[in-house]
Amino acid sequence: MSNFNIDYDREKRTGFPEVIYGYSKSTEDLLNISNNHLMKGRNALITKLQKSKAVFLSEQFPNSFYDEESGIFILKSIDEPQYSPDVAIISGGTSDIFIVNEIYYTLAFMGVRALKISDVGVSGVHRLLKRTDELKSFKILIVVAGFEGALPTVVGGLLPQPVIAVPTDVGYGVAKGGQAALNSMLASCSNGITVVNINNGYGAAISAIRILNLMKTK
Repeated sequence: MSNFNIDYDREKRTGFPEVIYGYSKSTEDLLNISNNHLMKGRNALITKLQKSKAVFLSEQFPNSFYDEESGIFILKSIDEPQYSPDVAIISGGTSDIFIVNEIYYTLAFMGVRALKISDVGVSGVHRLLKRTDELKSFKILIVVAGFEGALPTVVGGLLPQPVIAVPTDVGYGVAKGGQAALNSMLASCSNGITVVNINNGYGAAISAIRILNLMKTK
């Protein structure tokens, strides 16, 4: 059995539990960690989990949930939280669904049900403009985009809320790999945008949780 030291006190310190990065862990380690969570009476969230590992874990834990598009695995399937206008996830196109879902299910695991708004990229910006009044009602906007990554700049220039930008590796040629989108978001002329790493939907969701938790204490 591999050695692991789970940080069960993280939620007390930070407001959110330790989450398991599944991509580089063996099925044995994931099984042991999952069983440890269950022994403690806890649920667990695994990110970036490949389908083959998810199939194995699903057989061991029949009450689990797996979203193949995002690689999100939840040890004990949860009921979707009640919808509230806390977070909107805005994406340029449906090609970004793998990151949109990673954000959505991470937030759901943390008790926040977000609204997903897709296909409002800058190539048809009128689609976004039609929804700006609706978007003003949300506390936090998470904006996902590949290619040149211009969407967070547009959103940040139109709306006042905290904007968390997520570059994806979607795109052709020099855009592929996400570096173009990342650099564009980092160089944005819209003031105050927060940028996470390429394809880091989980990180964006946790950034939103930190903000929401702080709002609750005010």
